[in-house]
Amino acid sequence: MENKDMIKQNLERVRERITAACARSGRSVEDVTLIAVSKTKPVSMLEEAYACGVRDFGENKPQEIRDKYPCMPQDVRWHMIGNLQRNKIKYVIERACMIHSIDSPELALQVNEMAEKHNLVMPVLLEVNMAGELTKSGVDPQDAEAVIREMAKMKNLAVRGLMTIAPYVDDPEENRVHFRNLRHLCIDIASKNIDNVNMCDLSMGMTGDYEVAIEEGATLIRVGTGIFGERNYGSETNA
Repeated sequence: MENKDMIKQNLERVRERITAACARSGRSVEDVTLIAVSKTKPVSMLEEAYACGVRDFGENKPQEIRDKYPCMPQDVRWHMIGNLQRNKIKYVIERACMIHSIDSPELALQVNEMAEKHNLVMPVLLEVNMAGELTKSGVDPQDAEAVIREMAKMKNLAVRGLMTIAPYVDDPEENRVHFRNLRHLCIDIASKNIDNVNMCDLSMGMTGDYEVAIEEGATLIRVGTGIFGERNYGSETNA
């Protein structure tokens, strides 16, 4: 099957499942944004997804946003979803619509400083390690509110909510507890009415478990393999 047909069929399947998950949980499909995780994929495949209506793309590596940005239409919204090193912030600061992977106060401060230099306000999410996996980034859930309060003081950040990467499991129901706990954490922080904080987004759910994530309140789901097929190399963590 050609990439064009594969991507079109995969997107139709994913969108049907999103619609069904929203119906089961009494939500509107407009409340859920599908982010096509295009890491390692060539621009030609992104163009096929774009032709099928996709406008939100997620990348793990800042260099991929830098390199793909000029090759795609200007209405594409780029999401930085992978680990972000200080020396790579410059690649995404004027290109990404949101950084999902703020995993420490130090990184938040560095992004804030770069955003100030570019005279812009960067929407960000705090990454929380809900399952306590040693191999995953993210703050401990019990530290999330304190870190959010630190981020709220940074005038060139717009804190929009939380993100998590759930464990890889055979049964997506195993991750429901992590998605539910992230939603509860988000609601709890929102109830504190912290200035400069708008806890409106939950970035959670990937190819194997996005339906459960939607049922538990995800507003941003990150789907890579489910759209583009198997990864080109390696074992990555965010799609």
